[in-house]
Amino acid sequence: MDTIPKDRILESKPDALSVIRKQYNLDKPGQMKEAVSILHNWVQQQQHFKKKDFNTHYYEICIITCKGSIERAKSQLDKICTMRTLLPQFFGDYNVKSDFGTLNEIVYLFLLPKLTDDYYRVIVSKLYDTSTLKTSHLMDYYRKNIILADYLKAHDYMTGFIVILDYSETNIVDLVSKLNPVDLKQAMSIFIQGYGMRIKGIYIISTSKVVNSLVAILKQVLSAKVADRINVIKSVEDLHKYMPNEILPKEYGGEERCIKDLRDELLDVLSSEEHMKYMREMNAACTDETFRRKDSFNEQYAGMPGTFRVLSVD
Repeated sequence: MDTIPKDRILESKPDALSVIRKQYNLDKPGQMKEAVSILHNWVQQQQHFKKKDFNTHYYEICIITCKGSIERAKSQLDKICTMRTLLPQFFGDYNVKSDFGTLNEIVYLFLLPKLTDDYYRVIVSKLYDTSTLKTSHLMDYYRKNIILADYLKAHDYMTGFIVILDYSETNIVDLVSKLNPVDLKQAMSIFIQGYGMRIKGIYIISTSKVVNSLVAILKQVLSAKVADRINVIKSVEDLHKYMPNEILPKEYGGEERCIKDLRDELLDVLSSEEHMKYMREMNAACTDETFRRKDSFNEQYAGMPGTFRVLSVD
């Protein structure tokens, strides 16, 4: 891949490909092609993989999210395929518009089209009325984010992510009471270990004192490294200290389109027939554990968070 394909909603920078590759010493002619070839050949040898026809962009993004390490990219690919097998409740054939209709009004999930100056993609989740929020909505929220993660893996090219959790209009007590820590920990493992989500910062917007309870829960399910990147700020204006105005939406004092338009554009893309077809293909990228060495499974997955069903791998 020598250019970044143009996307319907995501904007890139002209030099993103060369700058990001250079960060990981993969900018010389033929270096990335060779790395992708090594990863592709390794996948073909994995008897327990049910899908082996990942495209070149997918392989490259795996390598980029692993900071250029092919060995870590192998592990990441193995983990996401295994997680689809071990945690099927998070994956499925969903239309984000029709299947998550109520959720879409409770939580506005959207991307900022422009990258930050250091090539990070910003994801915003704005939660409104929690009185109608149910535990089942939170599981749908994780599923929707997984659908988004697959979209970004297929279309984006960035260094990592910045996450904004806008709880300025949220009853935090309500939210905390409905969180299932096991589901949250498993979901975060899927995002970080399975999709290779590299988080530069998490910004929680809230004036509630109870937000400390939410932060405590997040610190239990995140690594210490990521947990240290959680910042609680009191208003959207405080975001201007961390990112340029031109990438923020109008409601946040920025120059980008309004959040409803950004939300609707993302819903259109994620519910398109093209992406739903892609999701069906990716959901088939599971593992057949009867073909995996038992010692290999125990070494890599016995310590994963949550309670998994015992698989027969004899």
